[in-house]
Amino acid sequence: MSDNDIDPTTPRKNPKPEVKTIGGRTLKPSTLMMGHGYDPTLSEGSLKAPIFLTSTFAFPSAADGKRHFEGITGKRPGGAEGLVYSRFNAPNQEILEDRLAVWDGAEEALSFSSGMTAIAVLLLAACKSGDVIVHSGPLYAASEGFIAKTMAKFGVRFVDFPAGADRAKLDEVMARAKSLAEEQGGEVPMIYLESPGNPTNALVDIEAVRDARDAHFDPDKCSIAIDNTFLGPLWQRPLDHGADLVVYSLTKYVGGHSDLVAGSVSGKKRFVDAIRMLRNTMGGICDPNTAWMLCRSLETVELRMQRAGENAAKVCDYLAAHPKVEGLGYLGMIKDARQQDIYDRHCLGAGSTFSLLLKGGEAECFRFLDALKIAKLAVSLGGTETLASHPASMTHLSVAEGRRAELGISDNLVRISIGIEDADDLIADFEQALEAV
Repeated sequence: MSDNDIDPTTPRKNPKPEVKTIGGRTLKPSTLMMGHGYDPTLSEGSLKAPIFLTSTFAFPSAADGKRHFEGITGKRPGGAEGLVYSRFNAPNQEILEDRLAVWDGAEEALSFSSGMTAIAVLLLAACKSGDVIVHSGPLYAASEGFIAKTMAKFGVRFVDFPAGADRAKLDEVMARAKSLAEEQGGEVPMIYLESPGNPTNALVDIEAVRDARDAHFDPDKCSIAIDNTFLGPLWQRPLDHGADLVVYSLTKYVGGHSDLVAGSVSGKKRFVDAIRMLRNTMGGICDPNTAWMLCRSLETVELRMQRAGENAAKVCDYLAAHPKVEGLGYLGMIKDARQQDIYDRHCLGAGSTFSLLLKGGEAECFRFLDALKIAKLAVSLGGTETLASHPASMTHLSVAEGRRAELGISDNLVRISIGIEDADDLIADFEQALEAV
């Protein structure tokens, strides 16, 4: 049998053509979420994708199996299509990844078992011993710890800069990172951003970072990755402003019901391919049930995020005028001109997660948190319910006290993620809780 005689058909090959435009109109992501990446004719006509609980996939013939592995190993040009083993990919995950790419305007997307798995594999795929990572601050504590402690075990160092850094500061940081990398015989393969930063909502000027990167490094060798969990996928599109890769904890807004844990990376194919190769080796892909649940959630993500954003605006209007409130880290009430400029250029909405600064310290925050009746005292964010936590003593407790102060994570800061409850009921809850402060 010749190669020309081999039929490479697999369970997900040759679906019917996707409808992405009608009458010259490009369909919106909210519309595509209802069916993009899935062909019912390949699944007995099921309107919704089944959950594919399988570890491996059958080849039509031995020749097909050989052809597939020739593509995987590079012995035959063109790569391999279709499915072979669920550590690499499976139908539910592929449908999810297709839909995630739509939201970000990305060439490709990958799903992971958690946001931190996505971040860990992203960084490990980019770096080798002697390299230097440039990153913004603040970062989620686990992200910062992974860079500072785990990556350090492999000889990777870092240089950081404050979220609001201007071009002059960024040039200085890039030059310092380049010099450090040269001393160690390495390179600067990645600039890692988190914007808005957790939990302060500090914004990074992605466009300024891109321009500084382009001035100091080869854009094909030094990628810009950004954790867009706080605003994406509705309120910020980092790939439009110079980022190469976007990272999410899908647990948050995309999942949005506080009932799953997952993560993703999306962006330019040349960078995604390297991450995919390491994920294929290490595992860490999200499971089929979680992928199915995320596809369900993506159908309503726009509605949920819009409602939560509207609620947050009403709640923050109330909190801003309260005498026991010292300030708000809410993107709809920015006071710094530099941060406002970044917001105007990069953001499509203020989001629904913000920091509440109470007059006082830890004791006052604890009294407020313990008095809440509707809002739940829990970490995480972006769910249908309103959540509140105290970062300095919870999610960021592992960050050194001096570093916390430097990043603005003070003892009087409460992080609040507004849900989709009735806004007036939430205001009533915060009002009675503030009476306990």
